[in-house]
Amino acid sequence: MATLLLRLAGPMQSWGTTSRFDERDTQREPSKSGVIGLLCAAFGRDRAEPVDDLAALRMGVRVDREGVLMCDYMTATGVINAAGKADENRTVVSHRYFLSDAVFLVGFEGDPALLTQIHAALKRPVWPLSLGRKSYVPSAPVFLDHGVREEGLEEAFLSCFCLVTGKAIQGSRRMVLEHTSEGSIRLDQPVGPYSARMFGPRFVNNQQLTVGAKHVSDTSST
Repeated sequence: MATLLLRLAGPMQSWGTTSRFDERDTQREPSKSGVIGLLCAAFGRDRAEPVDDLAALRMGVRVDREGVLMCDYMTATGVINAAGKADENRTVVSHRYFLSDAVFLVGFEGDPALLTQIHAALKRPVWPLSLGRKSYVPSAPVFLDHGVREEGLEEAFLSCFCLVTGKAIQGSRRMVLEHTSEGSIRLDQPVGPYSARMFGPRFVNNQQLTVGAKHVSDTSST
């Protein structure tokens, strides 16, 4: 078993899973559907193409810096009404939530050959990468030079340096780890191509990281 590690850092991130109509939510850490969408952009996969191979990977998140939850208040006029015409007298208010200044270490556990392909695609993405919304761009490379590890997800999180300081991890770290049969439910498991807009449930467990990792320098950040 192998693990691929990604760095998701930026001034703004949004990972919605229950957004409906004018209310756009965000989870406190990256969603599986959102990050797999980022991987599809790296590969240049069309929304109509299947993502079964990526969805089968086990995902985990280590929170290196909790983002500040904020809301972007937006209005729009000229919205299409029930008759299919633009109504210039109608104003729609939209609340769009996002995380400010968050830093996450995301891991995917699975087939080493597939993880190596993903790592190569992230180095030279076909389409621009974004953190949940197209305008939310990463502030540092998503790929890590030592991104593919010959170890499980939990071990990779323990051995990887802190993405904020670049040094060995210290103190407490929150982790969200995918589980096969127990935990809280997240409705962000892709089911079929993204054009179908179908997402099923998966289980995740919140855990605290035990400190005691070796430092691994990050040459890709320089």
